[in-house]
Amino acid sequence: MRATVIHGAGDIRFEERPDPRIQSPADAVVRVLRSCVCGSDLWAYRGVQPTPAPHPIGHEFIGIVEDIGAEVSTLRAGDFVISPFTDSDGTCAHCRNGITTSCVNFGFWGHTTASGELLDGGQGEYVRVPFADGTLVKVPEMPDAALYPHLLTLADVLGTGHHAARSGDVTEGSTVVVVGDGAVGLCAILAAKRLGAERIIAMSRHDDRQRLARAFGATDVVAERGEQGIAVVQELLGGIGADSVLECVGTKESMAQALGSVRPGGQLGFVGVPAGAPELPMPVLFKNNVRVAGGMAPVRPYIDELLPDVLSGAIEPGLVFDLAMPLDQVSDAYAAMDERRAIKVLLEP
Repeated sequence: MRATVIHGAGDIRFEERPDPRIQSPADAVVRVLRSCVCGSDLWAYRGVQPTPAPHPIGHEFIGIVEDIGAEVSTLRAGDFVISPFTDSDGTCAHCRNGITTSCVNFGFWGHTTASGELLDGGQGEYVRVPFADGTLVKVPEMPDAALYPHLLTLADVLGTGHHAARSGDVTEGSTVVVVGDGAVGLCAILAAKRLGAERIIAMSRHDDRQRLARAFGATDVVAERGEQGIAVVQELLGGIGADSVLECVGTKESMAQALGSVRPGGQLGFVGVPAGAPELPMPVLFKNNVRVAGGMAPVRPYIDELLPDVLSGAIEPGLVFDLAMPLDQVSDAYAAMDERRAIKVLLEP
């Protein structure tokens, strides 16, 4: 098969890899129908995260089950499935507690597991999925291709945005600030709206993202940053600050923006992959009784909650894909994301 391999900063190649096969009775092999480039993939592409050796990349995909191991009980060949961005066995204590991203058998697509196994990346033609029963989610009926982009968001960005909203304690009538206008931030706006937020302020300085933010439920857009951005948010909210702030970037500056926008007694939900984020200022949290929660989104259990709204058309998260490209042009897709010519790129076979 062919799959995407990162060789170093700016060096993405679509090349031959060994065909996946069943190696364990709990495995499945999935033929990928759609995958995509994630903002977090860009950390390695930009050299922020080192690439000591070439390895597969990509962690979001949907597809068709081609083969299953003898112990797989919930799936069969021909099933349409959604894969979360990590695998999980579904049986350990952490999985039973709903934190599948802390599974004792955790694996991240394209990376080496704790046992030393290199997993396939999601930006390829096929993927071998360990712990298929615990990892993959079967869609009850074969969906129309028009739903593929919306279903693909369930692999990561919609669930991650939802995790930000849940961690930020967004409830009916909440005031919310979302820091970050990438696919995750936009999905956090959609999630906040779905949970009943009354006022949602999107921090965005890009016209195309502002338009989508408003379509997803943002009532206000603030283009300013830093202290000026905080001042505008405070003015919009009567000098009080937001009930909930959702941090969806992961930098020192974005965290400062978030902390400056939350009201005393409010909640900060963070899902931005840390990239130079500071230590939390404990005196500020102590003084203002600000609560902080979040982390790597346990997408697997969220799929069950969000899938019905995607299938019904109640929400259309796939609108974050503003560019579609053939999988064999994946290098160009990374460049488009890196140069901010696209919010998120959908990859098609």
